[in-house]
Amino acid sequence: MKKLFVLIALTIFGLVHAETTQVCVDVKDKAGVPVKDKTGKVRQNCRTIKKHKKLEGTPVPEKK
Repeated sequence: MKKLFVLIALTIFGLVHAETTQVCVDVKDKAGVPVKDKTGKVRQNCRTIKKHKKLEGTPVPEKK
């Protein structure tokens, strides 16, 4: 039963395809200074986020 549910969920999420982008932000300590690793490069937190396409709508009519 769980396998069937997972299969259905994956097919539904597979149909709704969103473009993904990777966003990286520098890691800072409590004082606001960027944290550096052993090589001297600034550490970063990177996340992959979904970027959905915005649909254009019709304008809302003004009240008279």
